[in-house]
Amino acid sequence: MSTDFNLISELRDKALILRTEGYINNDGGEKILQEFSKHKDGGIERVILNLEKSNVVNSIGISYLIDMVEQLSENNGKLFFTNLDPSIEKTFKIMGLFQFAEKVDSVQDALSKE
Repeated sequence: MSTDFNLISELRDKALILRTEGYINNDGGEKILQEFSKHKDGGIERVILNLEKSNVVNSIGISYLIDMVEQLSENNGKLFFTNLDPSIEKTFKIMGLFQFAEKVDSVQDALSKE
């Protein structure tokens, strides 16, 4: 399994859209959190994590996502996931991540949420 990880970010209004590619482990999770941290003081109300090209997330990667959820919630922000691989979705359910973040069908769905 390749451990290469790539991240593309885009700001749209008050949303940070992150598109991942590869394994979200400690390196991938750290890159996601660093990108979020660069923008969090700019009034970001939501982060949309498009995992279409990621099919594995380990527990350390999830810990970075939880850290981001906590920081977002301090400012009444929200994390959205889209294009989840079934195994990642199952892992997120087991870990209780959907209590704090929301699964949506597309980036556009997350952008249109109130």
